[in-house]
Amino acid sequence: MSSVEELQKKIRQLENELEAEKQKNRQVIRQKISQMSSEVVDSNPYSRLMALKRMGIVDNYEKIRDFAVVVVGVGGVGSVTAEMLARCGIGKLLLFDYDKVELANMNRLFYQPHQSGMCKVEAAEKTLKEINPDVEFETYNYNITTMENFTHFMDRIKQGGLKAGQPVDLVLSCVDNFEARMAINTACNELGQIWIESGVSENAVSGHIQFVIPGETACFGCAPPLVVATKTDEKTLKREGVCAASLPTTMAVVAGFLVQNTLKYLLGFGEVTHYLGYNALQDFFPTMSMKPNETCDDRHCIRRQAEYKKREAAKPKTEKLEVKEEEVVHEDNPFEIELVSETTCEESEAAEGSQIQLAEGLKVAYTVPAPENNSGSGDTVETSGQSLDDLMAQMKSL
Repeated sequence: MSSVEELQKKIRQLENELEAEKQKNRQVIRQKISQMSSEVVDSNPYSRLMALKRMGIVDNYEKIRDFAVVVVGVGGVGSVTAEMLARCGIGKLLLFDYDKVELANMNRLFYQPHQSGMCKVEAAEKTLKEINPDVEFETYNYNITTMENFTHFMDRIKQGGLKAGQPVDLVLSCVDNFEARMAINTACNELGQIWIESGVSENAVSGHIQFVIPGETACFGCAPPLVVATKTDEKTLKREGVCAASLPTTMAVVAGFLVQNTLKYLLGFGEVTHYLGYNALQDFFPTMSMKPNETCDDRHCIRRQAEYKKREAAKPKTEKLEVKEEEVVHEDNPFEIELVSETTCEESEAAEGSQIQLAEGLKVAYTVPAPENNSGSGDTVETSGQSLDDLMAQMKSL
């Protein structure tokens, strides 16, 4: 054996020994972190989160380990969301995505160049286990919109909790297309699963989150975006050679809103916002609540609405104190004119309820037309033919 071959052999041997030592050190670090994350002490890196309990904000922060959360889409928003939840000590994460890591994804706050070519869920799990090995993971590298995968996706929502056979506690939508959002919406409506939808605009300077309780709040199909409401093919909106912009700043802001409201919902502190928007150009944060649409195209949404109304009707009614309105008496009313409403209270409430109450600065791009009343009654409005001057003259002669 030549001296060159011997040198190469020694180099390979040293490399193997070095790699084995690295693996051993990683294992020791994981064991230490695992031990520390279960102790609420000042030296524990997670104790900063436990301080929420000491300050009286959260009753029992340790409960975070009892929850299982689904994250659909581990791209710009989803990867940061999964990382935040892992650092917060969530019990279990179920990650869904069918894409691979590309060099174009290096503008994100999560992926690294050496992970290029890996499945996003595989790369995410590997990174997150290094951050917090206490978190339990399930990863699925497939498209949830296909029939076979959709059935399995629903099954994992229904039975993917920390305890075998138990449902997950929350579903987080971090996808970037309407088809996937509608699939999540359909699954959650059918299962009665609470979820939070999120998104960033194509120009990367605005985003939003929407908290959805099937039957109680508007689902994604109740007030769909214009592209969905008009049944436009989403693929026709893609321009060749143009990729949707993405800023790590905007995506991090939206991910922060998403995780913050996830923690509020799971740990029961503060108020979970029903809708929160973000416009980076004006630093505008609109909030609002949307009631479900009684003519929603999703039959499961209609069923959940009926169930919610039934539950509300079964609750004990509280007596309302009647406030007697004082009659307004004018000092001078020579013609004894009285103002009366020709619309009943029921009609007024129906008219008001048909309008979506949007936050200031927002507007509806598309509204579902009201069903036409083809009663064919042929009602006509009769007029007396008298002018306003004639009527005034008659009143003065009284």
